[in-house]
Amino acid sequence: MCGIFGVVGADNNAAAVVMAGLKKLEYRGYDSWGITVKQDTKLVRERHVGKIGTAKTKLPASNIGLGHTRWATHGGVTVGNAHPHLDCTQTLCLVHNGIVENFRSLKEKLIRDHKFLSETDTEVALHLIEEQAKHLPLLSAVKQAFQQISGMNALILLSAKENELVAVKNGSPLIIGLGKDKNYISSDVWALLDHTNQMIFLEDNQIAQITGKQVKLFSVTTGKPIKPKVVTLNWQAEQSRLGRFHHYMEKEIFDQPKVLTNLASQNLNSIKKLIKPDRKTYFLGCGTAYYAALFAEYCFRFHGFEAEAVMASEYQKLIRLVKQDQLLIVLSQSGETIDIINSVKELTKKKIPIVALTNVLGSSLYRLADYKVLLGAGQEVAVASTKAFTAKLAIILILLGLDSNLIKAAAVMALDRKKIRTLSQTIKDCEHIFIIGRGLSYPIALEAALKIKEVSYIHAEAYAAGELKHGPIALIDKGTPAIIIAPNDETLTDMISSAHEIKARGGLIIGISPQDNPVFDIHLPVHDLKQATAIPLTVVAQLLAYDLAIARGLNPDKPRNLAKSVTVK
Repeated sequence: MCGIFGVVGADNNAAAVVMAGLKKLEYRGYDSWGITVKQDTKLVRERHVGKIGTAKTKLPASNIGLGHTRWATHGGVTVGNAHPHLDCTQTLCLVHNGIVENFRSLKEKLIRDHKFLSETDTEVALHLIEEQAKHLPLLSAVKQAFQQISGMNALILLSAKENELVAVKNGSPLIIGLGKDKNYISSDVWALLDHTNQMIFLEDNQIAQITGKQVKLFSVTTGKPIKPKVVTLNWQAEQSRLGRFHHYMEKEIFDQPKVLTNLASQNLNSIKKLIKPDRKTYFLGCGTAYYAALFAEYCFRFHGFEAEAVMASEYQKLIRLVKQDQLLIVLSQSGETIDIINSVKELTKKKIPIVALTNVLGSSLYRLADYKVLLGAGQEVAVASTKAFTAKLAIILILLGLDSNLIKAAAVMALDRKKIRTLSQTIKDCEHIFIIGRGLSYPIALEAALKIKEVSYIHAEAYAAGELKHGPIALIDKGTPAIIIAPNDETLTDMISSAHEIKARGGLIIGISPQDNPVFDIHLPVHDLKQATAIPLTVVAQLLAYDLAIARGLNPDKPRNLAKSVTVK
């Protein structure tokens, strides 16, 4: 959600470098974009509504530039609301991620002396800094203004008077990339990997002064200098390239065997020791990560451990119940989801041990947690998570010693792809699709429904099979597709009974199961891998969602209204 990229010290090609950085951030979701560079003592800017696509910048040569991809929050999708914003003197430029919660009261104080040209809260922050800069150096002006702003925000300033970038954050991520005689800054580490693997992850309430030669950090509250902590990443930028695949979602689905094989050799003994029968474990997640958390709850409970999955946005329901002798396992692909970060910050006050399952080394969640487990899935460019979800399932199975079939699960691509494509053509024009699960397959049904909704825009709804008779079966009509997720476990007989109930009312029964059954109109087979069957079951659903999107002429990588990393409430 929103993206930032800046460079200082570039070889007079700052605009092109920034544009390439913004293109790396497209997967996060945005609806407008813009770039500003410094030419002599002037700022030159261009802003656009829509996607970057094949656009080429016409900005002049410069060694410093700052760009932004905007996801509209305060104010509609217009050129005037797009970032970067310029102050009244046209000498200060600001890009911003987050929300200035007290922007109305700040604007009331500023509106007499400043001309507002947009509907954004960002411009309020800019004019606040401009006001401070009338009598303070830029670094001090930003520091003073930032202390008056409420909410989770990341700000980067470019001044026509200085050859530097000034950045400050609280909540929203900012990462500084260190190069040779040039330095970079971005809201996402993946955008930096083409330039460097030396990173500084800016901490909350730190302010950075960035030139081409050096990076200086200071405390926002005390003003004292802080020694930067440089992290060397061993990731490869090639992971984010499309290669032979048509879309990133397709590529990332087919990345899963390698991810699972690598995870199968993980030693998680230090985390396993934290899991005890007499210790309750909470699992926290949002969206896809929440469904992985729910899978974890079922697995833990079925094996005698007290566990509970909680949506991070609803963590208030457990905050008073959490005790120091309990355990919190937090699941997040990006490690930057704002509901996750806010809830973890609150829960750290309880002194409860926190384990992070995240895909991004150095992310906010990674730094907040006491124990860290990296998913090792590589970059997910597609908005809809695929390989990070199955990586989470794999780690849960490893933690419980249920991973004996994990290597076999790495062969999940031995699926009948042609049959899935044919099915997608059959049901692509359906108004509703229902997905039914029970026990361990219920969270998989929820995830399957989410994937179909996200990328095909078909209304897909998941239900626990036993709840059908309590209302949902009224929605079944002749030809209504009903996907039955039926692993070969103790729920199989009941799942087949539920399929019969739906078929008796005219439903089209699609069985995803190790076993065929006469009740299935269409059978999509998977291998029987005991608890690890959840992984191939998931992959079939992912491929079906992808093929449905293609059949409907949609781009599965960039679903409408969605962003990869939700960094605002």
